[in-house]
Amino acid sequence: MTHESLTELAEQHLRAAGEASSGRSAHTVHGGHEHSLRQTLIALRAGSALDEHESPGEATLQVLRGRVTLVAGDDRHDAAAGDLLVIPDARHSLEAVEDAAVLLTVALRTR
Repeated sequence: MTHESLTELAEQHLRAAGEASSGRSAHTVHGGHEHSLRQTLIALRAGSALDEHESPGEATLQVLRGRVTLVAGDDRHDAAAGDLLVIPDARHSLEAVEDAAVLLTVALRTR
């Protein structure tokens, strides 16, 4: 069994995102390409974004710190620390309204 503090990881990656030219930093907490489930902590500096992309499978986004906006087409969903969003099976993007850390959980599609 492994143990990681999401609070500590969020703080570490928020600092890294603050220094990165992209305004973001990420860390795979669990899984990877060979697993059916992947969890990734993503930190975003206020004003930065993850550009529009497809979802690789069923996914949720848990906001650990800050505020974000999930955009899918004309739909915009604001979320703050403690909120959980179900990511639509459509092209979408994520914008950081303020410095934010999120936990992305994806059930990867099997081929």
